[in-house]
Amino acid sequence: MKKLISIFLVLSNILVLTACGGQKTGDGLGGFAPTLDPETECSITIAGSYENFEALEAEFDRFNEIYPNVELKYVKFDDYNNILPKVLESDDRPDIFFTYTWMIGNDKYDSIFTHTEDLSDPSVNLNLDCIRSGLIDHDKDGHVNMVPVFSRSYGILVNNDLFEKEGISVPVTWDGLLDACKQFKDKGYKNPMMGYSLKSSGCLMYIVAYPMFAATLAENPDALSLANDLDPKAGEYMRPALEAVDQLVNSGYIDINECDKIEDNYTEVILRFFEGDVPMMICNGDTVSGTRKREGKSESFSASPFEYTFMPIPLTSEGGYFIDSPSIEFSVNKDSSELEMTNEFMRFLITNDELEQMASVKRLVPPTNDFSFDSVYAPFGQVPSERIISPEVLGITDALTVQIKEASFGVGKGQFSIDDAISMYGSFE
Repeated sequence: MKKLISIFLVLSNILVLTACGGQKTGDGLGGFAPTLDPETECSITIAGSYENFEALEAEFDRFNEIYPNVELKYVKFDDYNNILPKVLESDDRPDIFFTYTWMIGNDKYDSIFTHTEDLSDPSVNLNLDCIRSGLIDHDKDGHVNMVPVFSRSYGILVNNDLFEKEGISVPVTWDGLLDACKQFKDKGYKNPMMGYSLKSSGCLMYIVAYPMFAATLAENPDALSLANDLDPKAGEYMRPALEAVDQLVNSGYIDINECDKIEDNYTEVILRFFEGDVPMMICNGDTVSGTRKREGKSESFSASPFEYTFMPIPLTSEGGYFIDSPSIEFSVNKDSSELEMTNEFMRFLITNDELEQMASVKRLVPPTNDFSFDSVYAPFGQVPSERIISPEVLGITDALTVQIKEASFGVGKGQFSIDDAISMYGSFE
């Protein structure tokens, strides 16, 4: 009887401690183990460029279940990119703030990184193993100044019901893509593929061309060095990507005039796709994040809903490329007056459970290894490792991406030939 009572008391203590959160256990990947006094009182501010961030605010509520006296708030700064360096020097500096990989190496943002905590420091105890390794950027000293909370890629939204209705196979190769487009055209579909094409930023031409260009550079290290230096000789490496854009447009599978009627690369792209007569819509993952909220805002989709997925564009005979890039990253202000609890919140957030929970609310691609949380992204989980390209690890710079963006836009719009675009490499701004 004494032994049974002792066992009961031990189990009771474990349950009580777990319920209080003070001794909750976690595996470091899927769970979180609190380390501070649950009665701690403080305030933490996260600053960013999103107009609203419901997914993060939901995480605040979940964190408050463990630390009820910690006030967490999100603030959006107008003109975020320009004001951030000044804010970090002010008395109102945030504890956590948005950062982007394109800020790295840009003189305008050098001062930002003098304020960032090294998130790879063992004393921070942030488990970066739950993040896909290709998304984590290390500076020249091996420090991690930012950690991704969302990632992005490029591809096509596929109306799976249309493919099934017409008896056409969802393409997995470049020839299969062209054949599917031809079959849809033969069946009376005016626009087998569409996307945003009014301006170069976010245009469909770039979404088609960039993965192919990145893959070409990944196979040619010398070419990458030339391309990053904006050497005109690197222009030739754009040719396969520009030819893909040119072929889709000139074959009539993409009608640029019709695409120009789509006024933005987010809401308008989604609503046009939801009309249900476009088999494939070219876009990026940030656009896909808005689909769930807009299903009910589309009269066509509400009347005739259909199954859809997001997949890489099959640009070669072996399939498509998964361009794995960070979307939003968080940096911690090393001068935070509440650094201990700020790091505790980051340890809470950077776990499989919380990152996938936040991604599911926002319907963005999580930076974790699991794509099963949302079936719309399932095709990306099937891309073999050899076809996953991490531009940040590869060393692709923002100046390089401007070249392929403007070159592909000009070729797709018919503003200049492929040869002209190649010769202009390094001159695009």
